[in-house]
Amino acid sequence: MTNAPLRFSANISMLFLEAPFTERIAAAAAAGFEAVECHFPYDHAPQDIRARLDDAGIMMNGVNTPPGRPGEFGLAALPGREDDFARALDAALAWGAIAGVETVHCMAGCPPEADRGRAGDTFLANLERAIPAARDAGLTLLIEPINTRDRPGYFLCDPRQAQALIAQLGSDRVRLMFDVYHMQLITGDPLARMEDLWPIIGHFQIASAPLRREPDEGEVDYPDVLATIASKGWSGFVAAEYHPRARTQDGLAWLAAARENDRARLRRRP
Repeated sequence: MTNAPLRFSANISMLFLEAPFTERIAAAAAAGFEAVECHFPYDHAPQDIRARLDDAGIMMNGVNTPPGRPGEFGLAALPGREDDFARALDAALAWGAIAGVETVHCMAGCPPEADRGRAGDTFLANLERAIPAARDAGLTLLIEPINTRDRPGYFLCDPRQAQALIAQLGSDRVRLMFDVYHMQLITGDPLARMEDLWPIIGHFQIASAPLRREPDEGEVDYPDVLATIASKGWSGFVAAEYHPRARTQDGLAWLAAARENDRARLRRRP
């Protein structure tokens, strides 16, 4: 267990959209986040992003693999697209290594209905081939169950799938992205899912459910969720990945409240 405070990351593909992409790093740091993450940063030179991160005194904890062709949402579970996934992974690992990224989310994608029966084997084989490259780059690979209301046809749509894949791979280089918003929409009761999946969790993301706004409304009791994460000694980041109701800065009361609750927790510890 750790007595360290929780650390929060801002997903700048969704937050601080009032500013150009590169300026969101400084905006997130000024708002009190310890890190940023983003979906697809590949239009920006990693050297430039690293310099901006260093100037702001924060890091970028994660990126996604490139999504594929226009309209696609990942490649890792698409039969016949193994070479495309390999190139996407190489691009993410190379970009991430320069920018100082810790994790890469390997996006499963939406296989055609005729290919879904082979998609699981494809996903497993692609991840097996990805592990040595991730180890060489010093990065961790993440896989994320995503709800099919938001992303119809997405292959990895159940935490049990992810749990089985990670068990088959047997490598600490592949971990679960536990997105509380998606988990609430997929199974409900994210605290129970967290307890079951804790040994394989590699990252947390948060947003209200069902509207994916600031984590201060809706169905999920975030003070309880964050207190549970902290009580288990979580030393990674908890990433805010939501659509702000208005300006990002105007909706950060939840972050101040989370900080105060965490300080109170630390004061209570012997």
